[in-house]
Amino acid sequence: MATAKTVKDVSPHEFVKAYAAHLKRSGKMELPEWTDIVKTGVLKELAPYDPDWYYIRAASMARKIYLRGGIGVGAFRRIYGGSKRNGSRPPHFGKSSGSIARNILQQLQVMGIIEMEPRGGRRITSNGQRDLDQVAGRIVVVAP
Repeated sequence: MATAKTVKDVSPHEFVKAYAAHLKRSGKMELPEWTDIVKTGVLKELAPYDPDWYYIRAASMARKIYLRGGIGVGAFRRIYGGSKRNGSRPPHFGKSSGSIARNILQQLQVMGIIEMEPRGGRRITSNGQRDLDQVAGRIVVVAP
């Protein structure tokens, strides 16, 4: 008996890779011209090495909105933040770039995957949920 798979049923790593490939193939998401030189946060020293990092971040953000809902730019800045090294001083938490998060959310909104939440943040649309579940259904689950 085969049951329909949702995003919750598959490995997060496998889903993000598959959905990032889906976003890249669809051609609906256009890369900003600054993706090859921008840092992902003030705490970083270099730009990401992976040329497809923008699609991977978008897929990860879509998955998080699917699971939680009501997430805005500020929450994503905390989620993707990390340890800011301060040289000889102790490290502290640093937020990630808000511009990248905002840009991805706006593109997902134009694509119809997410919509504005009345109480703040974004939530998944029914079309977006169907899209994400279709990608999750294509992922083959290997039995342990």
